Amino acid sequence: MRCDVREPTMNVVLVDSGGANIGSVRYALQRLGVDAPLTSDGDVIRRAERVILPGVGAAAAAMARLRELDLVDLLRTLDRPLLGICLGMQLLFEASAEGDVACLGRLPGRVEKLCAAPGIRIPHMGWNRLHTCRASRLLDGIAEGAMAYFVHSYAAPVDVATVASCAHGAVFSAIAQGDGVAGAQFHPERSGRVGQRLLANFLRLA
Repeated sequence: MRCDVREPTMNVVLVDSGGANIGSVRYALQRLGVDAPLTSDGDVIRRAERVILPGVGAAAAAMARLRELDLVDLLRTLDRPLLGICLGMQLLFEASAEGDVACLGRLPGRVEKLCAAPGIRIPHMGWNRLHTCRASRLLDGIAEGAMAYFVHSYAAPVDVATVASCAHGAVFSAIAQGDGVAGAQFHPERSGRVGQRLLANFLRLA
């Protein structure tokens, strides 16, 4: 599985959403030959060719930070490819039950808490399988049943935006895609070659 992008001139930025995974996402992009600076500057984000919204934590706090940085309207109307990772993917939806907060509304639906059950612990932590729901260039080179690494307690339901699903008790969206946006509920920066391939595929999106 080849993952190299090797386009060091590509202008990619990471939105400074306050997530603890930002450094590891940046390092994963560097392995693909792309140096993506961390920024909260709206003008820098508008000029980028690709924008990545990482996130770890709670939806309400993350949305409050984006409002404080005056980035909510910008991210709602951004006209270039935007990738949300983990909490960043959840923020792409209309709302989240975590804090009952309105989100960016780039994808339809509401993020809900995963339900605990016998043998099903919340948060969902560890490796789990991806199952293809529809064709997408985001899945190029990623096999049906490939393993990815998850850490989360909330997730989006499977719907028209779902590219790949995962099951942890209930079935949820593991990869989603809509008009100009994409999301990965898992952590590509911790998912080995599958994660690198997902990032490389996003960077190649038209």
